[in-house]
Amino acid sequence: MGINFVAVIVATVAQFLIGAIWYMPIFGTLWGKIHGHDKLSKADQKAAEKGMLPLLGIQLVITFVTTVVLAKALDLIPSYSPFVLAGYIWIGFVVPTQIAAIIFGGTKPQWFATKAAIMAGGSLVCLVAAAAILNAF
Repeated sequence: MGINFVAVIVATVAQFLIGAIWYMPIFGTLWGKIHGHDKLSKADQKAAEKGMLPLLGIQLVITFVTTVVLAKALDLIPSYSPFVLAGYIWIGFVVPTQIAAIIFGGTKPQWFATKAAIMAGGSLVCLVAAAAILNAF
């Protein structure tokens, strides 16, 4: 069957937009507090925002790679529901990696659970959306 790259691109863009909504209007204030951005001056906040563009480009590439891998997994294991397979990938690979990054990435312990919930929730929503889009094509 192979990978439908139009579906991969649509799913990548959808995940990127979901992530933007998740981390800005939904959890942006809390995310900023977790990372100490609320303590920065307005000028420093603006400078940090300007430095985000290259990082967002990297995130877009990473999202594309993840979507290609999900599409390939769906192609290789067609007997699984796309949502079940996305769920297995999420709980088996994404969540443990995110939790390790939180624990060893300098997050203050009082924010571990909150940050894990935000990150795991966002990645689950993105993977489910990607599975739905890939399945629709």
